[in-house]
Amino acid sequence: MLISGGIWQMIAASGKIAQGILLLLLWFSVISWAVIVYKWKVYKKAKSQSQKFLNLFRQKRSFSDSFSSLAVMSGTPLSRILATGYKTVQEMVRENPVYVKQSNPKISLSTEAIEEVRSAVQRTSNEELEKLERYLVFLATCGNVAPFLGLLGTIWGVMDSFHSIGVKGSASLAVVAPGIATALVATIVGLAVAIPAVIGFNYFNNKLRGFSVLFDNFSSELLSQIKKEYPL
Repeated sequence: MLISGGIWQMIAASGKIAQGILLLLLWFSVISWAVIVYKWKVYKKAKSQSQKFLNLFRQKRSFSDSFSSLAVMSGTPLSRILATGYKTVQEMVRENPVYVKQSNPKISLSTEAIEEVRSAVQRTSNEELEKLERYLVFLATCGNVAPFLGLLGTIWGVMDSFHSIGVKGSASLAVVAPGIATALVATIVGLAVAIPAVIGFNYFNNKLRGFSVLFDNFSSELLSQIKKEYPL
C-alpha cells in the first residue's frame, strides 16, 4: 500500500503530458475490455443459435418448409441467409419468368437464376460476417498503439527527470523519482493495455474464420436444397 501510494503521488507530481498519456492508455484499456466482453457474448450467442438453427434446417425435407418452419429464429445470421435465398427465389418465380423454365409438375430455375441466388446469398453472408467483425479493428488499434504510447510516456518521463536535474542542480531521488516512476508506469500500462487487446483480437479473428466457414457451408447446403426443389 505504501509503495502503491508513493507511485500515485509521484505520478501526480509528474507533468501534464505524462498524465495525459496515462489517462489515454486508461481510456484504451476500459474500451478494449468493454469490446472484449461484448464480442465474447455476441460470438457465444451467434454460435449457439447457428448450431441450433443448422440442426433444425437439416431436419427439413424441402426448401419452402425450411423457411416457414425456421421463421421463428429470424434473429440468427443463418436465418437471414436463408431468408435472402428464399425471397430471391420467390421473386424470380413471381416477377421474373424469363429466369424460370416451366415444366410439369415442377418449376425449374435456369442456371442464370441459380447463379443470381448464389450471389444474393453470398452478399448476405458477407454482411453477416461484417457485423460480427465490427469493433475488432479497435482491439487491433489498441494492440498496435498502446505499446508506442507507453514508450512515449517512458521517454517523456526520462526527459522530465533530466529536466528536473538541470533545474534543481541535483540528481537526488526526490528530484528524479517522479519522472522515473512515470516512465516505468507508462511502460507497464502500455503493455497491460496491449496484451489483452492482442489476445482478444486474435481469439475473435479465429472465431470469425470459423463463422466464415460455417456460412459458406450453409450457403452450399441451401443452394443444394434449392436445386433439388427447382431442378434445372
